[in-house]
Amino acid sequence: MLKQFEAHFKDLGYTEPTAIQTAVYEPLAGDQNVLGLAPTGSGKTVAFTLPALANLLPGDGTQLIVLEPSQELAIQTSRVMRDWAKLLDLKVVALTGGANVKRQTERLKKRPEVIVGTPGRVLNLVSDRKLKLHLVSLLIVDEADDLLTGDTLDTVRSIAQDMPADVQLGFFSATDTPILHELEQWFGQSVTRIDVRQEDNTQGVVRHGLLQVGMGKRDQMLKRMLAMPNFRALVFFKQANTLRQTATRFYHEHMSAASLTSDLRQVQREKALQDFRLGRTRLLLTTDVAARGLDIPKLPAVINYDLPTSVNEYVHRVGRTGRMGEPGQVISLGDDHDLRDLKKLLKDTDYDLVPLYFSGRTLTTEKPVAVTPQATAATAKPSAAASAKTPKGAGKPAAAGEKPTGKASANAPRAKQEPNPSKKKKHKNRHTKNKGMRKKWRDRDAQQSQQ
Repeated sequence: MLKQFEAHFKDLGYTEPTAIQTAVYEPLAGDQNVLGLAPTGSGKTVAFTLPALANLLPGDGTQLIVLEPSQELAIQTSRVMRDWAKLLDLKVVALTGGANVKRQTERLKKRPEVIVGTPGRVLNLVSDRKLKLHLVSLLIVDEADDLLTGDTLDTVRSIAQDMPADVQLGFFSATDTPILHELEQWFGQSVTRIDVRQEDNTQGVVRHGLLQVGMGKRDQMLKRMLAMPNFRALVFFKQANTLRQTATRFYHEHMSAASLTSDLRQVQREKALQDFRLGRTRLLLTTDVAARGLDIPKLPAVINYDLPTSVNEYVHRVGRTGRMGEPGQVISLGDDHDLRDLKKLLKDTDYDLVPLYFSGRTLTTEKPVAVTPQATAATAKPSAAASAKTPKGAGKPAAAGEKPTGKASANAPRAKQEPNPSKKKKHKNRHTKNKGMRKKWRDRDAQQSQQ
């Protein structure tokens, strides 16, 4: 590690490199193609940043390209790399979809040494000849298990083909997928595989809970969780429509929540994420696409509003909490059928799924005790002391021909008379009310006429 990096490493409060940072430094700095596998939150960004920047020459044009799956992750990575790059007088520029193309083009004229971007925007600028890759010596594909799928795989390969044939390759991921075993076939170069997932000890204690809640009551459950002190959570949805409905409802009810979706403008997405990081909002509603790889320090909880359908989805979601030794809580919502399916999905993993219950204003693993009818009747039965104070004969009916005593009659409660359904209540109107008076007036007129 360079001396500038060692000093800054200590200034940031780090005592020693993580397993992935130690394992990949020498191979990446030594021009080897590398596949690095490490758990979420284990410092993969710094792992490829330090060796990659060490080989760059200031003022020599764009030499390093880093590809990220989302705007948020590209901006996050560019900030981390910029913090280290300034120590070597290197410039870092972020190229993301949704941002102003003209501004990005102007920044490219300053010939930055490092480009961090999303594949679509990078390829567009390359096709428009605004970004030239002939000097690139290293290509980093972060979140490779996600980027190397579907149409994005073709986009990444197209970018790589515009680079020199001997460009160095680096792939990083938290989960292993079949395509990561076929990198030589797709990119034409052999890749050294470095897997430290079993050796890494950076993750804190994360509890995985199952909370039985029907679909119609999940919004209400989120509101109840907000009543817990110091509670914050990243809430994952499968469908953007469901997310928007919940976000709209919370907005009108003035709940402390914000949404982070791919259809929002970049400024809106940055503000939502920044407000959540600073604690201004306590719930961040998002999807797997928008929140993959996000680093939110000391995030207390992750909530699965909609359950994941694959192990990899679950791994990346829960990896947002419990990072760098901090404790975390995962809360998966669903009915009995949903939670059974999740257990089957994760049966071959090491996750210990425990039932959760919401009692009062806290989450607990102890099942609340139901109140039985017998217990209710027992509490309603008057005590012996209360019976002793009851006046004698107060509750007994008087015998035939016997007058009740005044004292007993005064203390005895009056029986409520039930209305007789056969008797209809007579409706009085003003005509009925004056009927007697009209008869009197007629009689008086008759007497006066006789006189």
